[in-house]
Amino acid sequence: MHSIGTAQRRARLVARHHLAAPADHVTEVAESLVALHATDPATVHLSAAVRLREPGTAEHALYEERSLLRMLGMRRTMFVVPAALAPVVQAACADDIARKQRKLLLQHLETAELGTDLDAWLAEVEEGAYAALRELGAAHAQQIADAEPRLRTEIVVAQGKPYEARGYITNRVLFLLAAEGRIVRGRPRGSWLSTQYSWATAESWLPDGIPALPPEEARAELARRWLRAFGPATAEDLKWWTGWTAGQVKKALAQVAPAEVDLNGEPGIALAEDLEPVPAPEPVAALLPALDPTPMGWVRRDWYLGEHREQLFDRTGNVGPTVWWEGRVVGGWAQRADGEVTWRLLEDVGADAEAAVEAKADQLREWLGDVRVTPKFRTPLEKTLVS
Repeated sequence: MHSIGTAQRRARLVARHHLAAPADHVTEVAESLVALHATDPATVHLSAAVRLREPGTAEHALYEERSLLRMLGMRRTMFVVPAALAPVVQAACADDIARKQRKLLLQHLETAELGTDLDAWLAEVEEGAYAALRELGAAHAQQIADAEPRLRTEIVVAQGKPYEARGYITNRVLFLLAAEGRIVRGRPRGSWLSTQYSWATAESWLPDGIPALPPEEARAELARRWLRAFGPATAEDLKWWTGWTAGQVKKALAQVAPAEVDLNGEPGIALAEDLEPVPAPEPVAALLPALDPTPMGWVRRDWYLGEHREQLFDRTGNVGPTVWWEGRVVGGWAQRADGEVTWRLLEDVGADAEAAVEAKADQLREWLGDVRVTPKFRTPLEKTLVS
């Protein structure tokens, strides 16, 4: 069995995730990582900026070129994906999510006591909302609800429990339409830190909308791209990253036919054509943002995270801002209220590494300027650094 050690895995990470060689365009960054995490809107722009030859935000690619698309995908998580990959993510992940979310919304609609066929009623409301958006063009949720008043139907969530809540179905229906690939998120209201997005029909936003693909074909393609970006790895890593069932992972890998490899005594997989070693890169530092795709690419993380999980992850598995040296995590960073980018190493990596980290912190501080970024999910070290 072919062996691929930790040093080689780190070398591939540095080379393929643009930690050593900056990219020329944000879409190139997204393609190299399969997709950019977008649960926290700041992550998209910071993940791109630290990997670009000329740092900038992803706004032009998202809203002018439309070469990137914000959509629900792996693990029911928000991502920004290359527009060309959107049909793959839709068929491989989002369609399953849409089916589950529709079933859940129908359950919640029982609390509205509409006295009608809920499945047919919800379908009518979806079509009404879609027609309103097609007529309005890009619009925000309130504008769509003005045109389709049934979106203001009130439901009860967690009925009878201490955390019972009431609310309109507006955002739930728009979320469902987006999960189905019929509508997409457009430019946000305010800065690139905002989460209040406008909506547009997929056909009005992209030339061909989001074409349908056979789901098994799409899952195989997504697995292949993930292995190119994050392999060698384990099937468990792929299952976690995608959110697929064990059966879906097995079928996808059967089509990809990866090579079995030894990862320091642990069974792993790699693309059959990707077994040759890559050259060891020069030592390089990087400051990656919270929820960056690189540290969130695997569930088995010891080979690049070491003993630092407790300080750098929250209790639900979200990573905070991390400091990297030679393809592994060695510390964390944060931005204070005065704009200073402060950092702390969690192990001794030498004077050269410290100087390289300080230079990266200066570059990030200059790029952020007046912008202040607080991660959506706070982690122990990040909170300590800003206190």
